[in-house]
Amino acid sequence: MKLLFLGTGAADWLPDAKTQTGEFRRHSSALVDGTILIDPGAGVCDAIQEYHVDVSKIRYILVTHRHPDHFNEKTVDFLQQNGAELIELSPGEQVQLGKYTVLAVEGHHPVKTLHYFISDGNSRLFYALDGAWLLYDEIEAMKQNPVDFAVLDGTIGFIKGDYRIFEHNSMDMIIHMKATLSRYIKQFCISHMSRGLHRSHTELVEALKPHDIIAAYDGWEAEF
Repeated sequence: MKLLFLGTGAADWLPDAKTQTGEFRRHSSALVDGTILIDPGAGVCDAIQEYHVDVSKIRYILVTHRHPDHFNEKTVDFLQQNGAELIELSPGEQVQLGKYTVLAVEGHHPVKTLHYFISDGNSRLFYALDGAWLLYDEIEAMKQNPVDFAVLDGTIGFIKGDYRIFEHNSMDMIIHMKATLSRYIKQFCISHMSRGLHRSHTELVEALKPHDIIAAYDGWEAEF
């Protein structure tokens, strides 16, 4: 399975937002095997063009939640006009999308948020943006069917005492979850990084390297 990160930023990454280091992240979105798009945000169309994505191969659209950095009506319309189908699930619902089995579970976030287990029969992805920690049903699903690659919410950097830990993860939370869940997850990755709550990408990568946690960036493709 291949996962192309079309965007890896949180809501505070506006289209013209660049850091002093010149770094930029689009709002978080990812594409599974060129076929399943997760979160049709406003920057998806630009990313499709920049990364030379064949939009005609995108068959399904999954949405974690309807916050504007994750869902844009114009993007949905564009994808549907090119043949994609918007799939709307409820927590605990499982569907078959072509060769992919998709299980939706509820995430820990102020609005209804879905996290997804996606399997092609050989590999299993867990995509969990937004949300703080993980809920019981998510862990139970993970215990029953371990995960090859997990993308966890990485909104908050190495900051202590930030109130957003009740709706998003800090790096300390990610490290603690990895120590606990490594028996069920082969590879850990973070996305949805806040512009204002993180150090540079290079510094973030170095800080997470001892923990074997990947910090995704726009345009990176993971294979597992």
